[in-house]
Amino acid sequence: MPLQRWFDSAVAVPGAPAVRTCTVTSEEWRDIAQAVAASGGRLLALWAHGGIGDPQSVVAAFGADPGVLLIELRMSDASLEYPGLETLFPSAGRQQRALADLSGLHSSDPDRRPWLRHDAWAPDFHPLRDPLAPPPAAPSPPAHASAQTPYAFVRVEGDGVHEIAVGPVHAGIIEPGHFRFAVVGEKVLRLEQRLGYAHKGIERRFTQLPLGVGAKLAARISGDSAVAFSWAYCQALEGLAGVVPPPRAHWLRALALELERVSNHLGDLGAIINDTGFAFGLAQFSRLKEQLLRSIEAALGARYLLDFVVPGGTHADLTPAGAQRLAACVEALEPEVRVLRGILDEHEGVRDRLVGAGTVSHALALRLGLTGLAGRASGRAHDLRVDRPWAPYDQLAVRTCTRSEGDVAARVAVRFDELFESCALIGQILERMPGGAHASPVPAAPPAGLGFGLIEGWRGPALLALLAGPDGAIRRCHAHDPSWENWPVLEHAIIDNIVPDFPLINKSFNLSYSGHDL
Repeated sequence: MPLQRWFDSAVAVPGAPAVRTCTVTSEEWRDIAQAVAASGGRLLALWAHGGIGDPQSVVAAFGADPGVLLIELRMSDASLEYPGLETLFPSAGRQQRALADLSGLHSSDPDRRPWLRHDAWAPDFHPLRDPLAPPPAAPSPPAHASAQTPYAFVRVEGDGVHEIAVGPVHAGIIEPGHFRFAVVGEKVLRLEQRLGYAHKGIERRFTQLPLGVGAKLAARISGDSAVAFSWAYCQALEGLAGVVPPPRAHWLRALALELERVSNHLGDLGAIINDTGFAFGLAQFSRLKEQLLRSIEAALGARYLLDFVVPGGTHADLTPAGAQRLAACVEALEPEVRVLRGILDEHEGVRDRLVGAGTVSHALALRLGLTGLAGRASGRAHDLRVDRPWAPYDQLAVRTCTRSEGDVAARVAVRFDELFESCALIGQILERMPGGAHASPVPAAPPAGLGFGLIEGWRGPALLALLAGPDGAIRRCHAHDPSWENWPVLEHAIIDNIVPDFPLINKSFNLSYSGHDL
């Protein structure tokens, strides 16, 4: 069946007419995936559905020209396999491994190494399937790290090849992740990541919360994307409840989202430039970020807006004085950033480190599914604010910022361009902000069913699928950070670069451990 006919025959998700869902057979599962791949569509996320103790099913979310298609394959027996998608969508590999750890459902693809478990619980325990309250301890816990179950890293052999192991414990406050380099001299032949150390049990914790509280947990999935994920959660819940937030709430949420984008870009630009050895850049961008955070706190009540977006609208309103403070801050910030950009563009040492480092070609980005900011730096012009605008972005002329070179310099350039675009949007939002209420009531127990949220965060699309029970409880909630797609691409970006350039290349992606290790 052609892809368009699958969309036409599927059922619209409440509150999201461009999102459709259908139940498929094992054969149809693979056929639809092939049709999506052939049409140039994308795998957005892959997860297991069903409440704890309930029958399980596997769900895939695909993005294509008609919209978003969710397909569900119900598994009658957990011992059965579902058709793997890694050959069509390489980013599916790690998602399938995490799905197996959490639910016990395995794909037919050959890589069955654990992704999240890390000997933290017994191999036969699956947090999203088994109804036991705490996970049982793994039998005979290892006394030290060397006694843990060996992880089968892919080895590179040859004359002069040696390995460098970095992490999972890093200096400072960096979250845990292990990076295994195969090198000759300082040239990197291969990088293999092992992540999952930041697993916090968020998806299981969702099932212990009422629907009205879930937004608080969603905001803490990845702290730098608090607004994006809490908005995606509220979008899903409001769709289920049939609640349309007042117009002012939409504009306040967009204001918060763009402030989150600017804040992260300022922090990233300072960190990337610092890794070139130009500490002046870190000092200046840190100063500007601090000024912005102070203005956000004065205007909206917190430096980081973890609890600003709530079901039905926003937790707080914006006063005229707060709007004036934000407008003045952004108006002063933009010209300073332009001066700093000129300094960096003219600094030969900085340019020498950025240009050509960590290149991801457009063809490779397309094949591996690189998304979000990093994808736009490799010529993939996808931005939900432009492609599928939601309120109030359907009333704002957002410009997609892209580069084609795909190197660290391109990812830096996209950050600068997006920062300036967000500053312009913030100005428009503050000028055009409608009056009225900033929140609407949401029923504690909306109709049971599936809700869906999709928001373009600063890193890329933040997706959330919410399965509500009949009693106002969360039966299942899956959140998907774009880092799932982009972490594997980092392994390719470092090839043929030197080891000392890895921190710089890594920071130019700035992927989330926390949002990836649910």
